[in-house]
Amino acid sequence: MHKFIPLLCLSIAMALLAPGVRADGDDETWNAVLKSQFFAGKTIDENNAVIELDAPYRAEDPAIVPVKVVSKFPQSKDKYIRKVWLFVDKNPFPFVGEFEFFPESGKADLAMRIRVNTYSNIRAIAETNDGQLTMTKKFVKASGGCSAPIGADLDEAMKRLGRVKFRIDDALQAGQPAQTQLMISHPNLTGMQMDQMTRFIRKSHFIDQLKVTFNNKPVLNAKIDIAISADPNFRFYFVPDKAGELKAEFSDISCESPTSRNVCSKGSGYSQSYAVNP
Repeated sequence: MHKFIPLLCLSIAMALLAPGVRADGDDETWNAVLKSQFFAGKTIDENNAVIELDAPYRAEDPAIVPVKVVSKFPQSKDKYIRKVWLFVDKNPFPFVGEFEFFPESGKADLAMRIRVNTYSNIRAIAETNDGQLTMTKKFVKASGGCSAPIGADLDEAMKRLGRVKFRIDDALQAGQPAQTQLMISHPNLTGMQMDQMTRFIRKSHFIDQLKVTFNNKPVLNAKIDIAISADPNFRFYFVPDKAGELKAEFSDISCESPTSRNVCSKGSGYSQSYAVNP
């Protein structure tokens, strides 16, 4: 279990003790904590040869910051991107998600909306099937994304909990990568948001596991956390080689503290299928 409360304290201490840190982003948290925590002993090249990260320099809304990972080559059995990790360095819980891809994904492109709590680097690390790691990053100016008020009536949002909608590219062709949008109704509470009526802080309640398959073959697996925006919205690819069933399965979790996974309880499991006929 990762110890993220010490991580946060260390990050704050480093910011206070390092007046020379650049205003346009820095790598202190990454170098001092995150790299060794997630990739100890591994070499990571920093370039845009494998993936590129697209994110706004200044976010219009820190609670729904659009980010996109664009792969530089198609997925094949001989060469493919196996995993992509996303981090927001200065978030209270920097880990955004770990996303697993497969040759059947067609492309390892991925788009979503995330929360950014303060000016920070967002970084994506890709692992190819030969074990090589490559990193790219973007600096984003945003403030307060993790504690931003819940936008809609929470009681109504809870009534819609777990509803799923797929939207697939109209130009669907057999054997070709098809862009797919997966929309999930879920408030994805961070544990840092105040109820505007009671003035109490709402306990975190968020989707933590996601699995997408086509005809029972994996397309996308994900371990995700509180940085994913409310009503998660993912865009990704899969290859419909024939007619079949596209299926999304996911589960959620509740935790007493937004920065610790020591006291958590599993919630419900959900699934939704969509008939595909290229």
